[in-house]
Amino acid sequence: MSDKSCCQDIQHPSHKIELPNLNRISGQIEGIKKMIEDGRYCPDILTQIRAIRSAIKNLELRILDTHLSSCVTQACLSHDQNEQREKIDEIRELIKRFE
Repeated sequence: MSDKSCCQDIQHPSHKIELPNLNRISGQIEGIKKMIEDGRYCPDILTQIRAIRSAIKNLELRILDTHLSSCVTQACLSHDQNEQREKIDEIRELIKRFE
């Protein structure tokens, strides 16, 4: 986890809106644990795992969108070439990790 601050000159965007989604994902994980404890059918468990993966991917994309819309946009508007380059490099690294 990086300790870099994004949007140094502006307020960091809040991701608190995502907490209900994280709570739902957490509940789904608990549901899978119970399915395993109860000896549920493998494809049923796998279907639930797929749903969690999809929910996490959507969460990831929403947070990335927020980062692009706020932190990266502010870097571009700042006219600070070092900050702009840093954000571009950061996005490149994120894209590599998404693959």
